[in-house]
Amino acid sequence: MNKEKTTKRRQLIKTLAAAILGAATCSHPAPGMKNSKEKNKAKNQVNSAVSFSSTKEDKMEKPIKYVEVKVTSVKGTCSLGHKPGDVAKVTENGVEGKICLHALYSLLPAAFAMLYEARFPWLKENPDKKTHACPDATNPVVFEITRIRE
Repeated sequence: MNKEKTTKRRQLIKTLAAAILGAATCSHPAPGMKNSKEKNKAKNQVNSAVSFSSTKEDKMEKPIKYVEVKVTSVKGTCSLGHKPGDVAKVTENGVEGKICLHALYSLLPAAFAMLYEARFPWLKENPDKKTHACPDATNPVVFEITRIRE
């Protein structure tokens, strides 16, 4: 996929997110809001979320090339045979590499969100790296999901 299409897709996602958040600032009060002070507080929270999202993206140093999914540990016996060090890539075009379908299904939402600059509040030390556990509780495989920038 060329850079122009990628840029347009990212701009569309940013615009949609801002539109959705903007809809939350409509003039109709929420059911529990009784006074204008509560309404203003809610409106300020939404406005700060919109400005935070655009500010973060504007300061982005390098675009994301792909998201790497790496096996960091295996306890028990993985049915697909994953070993520490196994790597797969998640791109806008699909998944490259060997990865268990069950693990992929559970980690794909996070990997895809990271591909589009999602920020998780609990990732304070390194927002470009998170861990994810395989859903198989008897033979857990732990993956590290990392943004790889150009």
